[in-house]
Amino acid sequence: MTDTSLRKRIWGWYFFDWASQPYHTVLNTFIFGPFFVAIAAAYYLGQGQVEGVADANAQAMWAWTTALIGLIIAFSAPIFGAMADSTGRKMPWIVGFSVMYILGSGALWFTAPDASNLFWMLAAFGIGFIGAEYALIFTNAQLPGLGTREQIGKISGSGFAFGYLGGVVALAIALLLLVEQGNGKTIIGLEPLFGLDPSAREGTRATGPFTAIWFALFMIPYFLWVREVRTDQVRASFSESTSQVIASIKGLKNRKSLGVFLIGSMFYRDALNGLYTFGGVYAKLVLDWEVTQIGVFGVVAALGAAFFSYVGGFADRRFGPKPVIVFAILVLMFVSLTIINITPETVYGITVAEGTPDLVFIVCGILIGGMGGMLQSASRSLMVRHTEEENATEYFGLYGLSGRATAFLAPLLIGVATTLSQSARIGVSPVIGLFLIGLILLAYVNKNGSFKK
Repeated sequence: MTDTSLRKRIWGWYFFDWASQPYHTVLNTFIFGPFFVAIAAAYYLGQGQVEGVADANAQAMWAWTTALIGLIIAFSAPIFGAMADSTGRKMPWIVGFSVMYILGSGALWFTAPDASNLFWMLAAFGIGFIGAEYALIFTNAQLPGLGTREQIGKISGSGFAFGYLGGVVALAIALLLLVEQGNGKTIIGLEPLFGLDPSAREGTRATGPFTAIWFALFMIPYFLWVREVRTDQVRASFSESTSQVIASIKGLKNRKSLGVFLIGSMFYRDALNGLYTFGGVYAKLVLDWEVTQIGVFGVVAALGAAFFSYVGGFADRRFGPKPVIVFAILVLMFVSLTIINITPETVYGITVAEGTPDLVFIVCGILIGGMGGMLQSASRSLMVRHTEEENATEYFGLYGLSGRATAFLAPLLIGVATTLSQSARIGVSPVIGLFLIGLILLAYVNKNGSFKK
């Protein structure tokens, strides 16, 4: 492969991040997630529940949904990865999961503002999210073939940065042209495009099909430029692939650094996903922000994420991925502690000027996005150092398993803490402990991929 074609392949690979990021940015975190929780809370209020209980139940519904999605991904992704590795083919799987992404996100248009079809829309969201996560596992497995170990960190960081920029652009377009405020106008005073009815929340609901169209459009460079070698291998059966995955898990006892890394990353990535999933919900329930405010906050946070991911790629190349991961976790622990000490009037128990808690939360959001981008990019890079290219999909399936095996844990702990404290603010506190466990286990992971003696 020439340098020119390799560069094209790398850019094609970047475009997957650009295309897929809006599911997380626009739908999961900043627009649809808070919108869903808001209409669910209103539904529970209509059932006669007091506000605190209604908020807790709405948050719990979202938490259990994300937990279930995580479990589905966790226990099936490694098996699909092993099946794909048996043939050396990843593209057919990516195409199939891309279809799930498009169908699931597009169906969110039908979300009823009166919450009459909540569970159907949760199912649609889950289908799209599963498609996005499966496709990510398979595209991650293509990373080892894009450069040397020394180059992988920068490539991974640049991919995350490019993806976050895609999320920023998509989120900005949605806020400027689609999502209505309380007055029925977008944040620049326009009517939602295409005559969408603000009273039926059609502008907000349109972010579902908008995300689907965005993905379909920007996956074109990926499918045009990313190529894989065809093989004549016979595809393994589901049972054979399951046995192979079980054998790989058992084999981790002989690859201690990889095993400890997968377990440690299981905790700190779960904590990060908890912050991502409930960040917008927190702003809605604790600070009483409008969805459009949360969206603007998302733009700022995603810009920070893009910048830090790009810088983190260079830091990864200079110092290696492990120090980058440690730094990011420490910052995220401090940010999490700060968040649970913010109320609409105080910061760390100190009464502050009006608007200061909102400003502090925005700074926290920038750091969550930025450090989260660095953390994911460097973790992907460290995983490559533990992976052989010939079975990369299977091992990245295990990486996906470690990221999802306890996906129920952060939502569960947040749900329990919220219910016991009757406070959405205190409810996010368990993520600090999850970050701490991951940080401790990381001490036993060798930066070069072999067990630390």
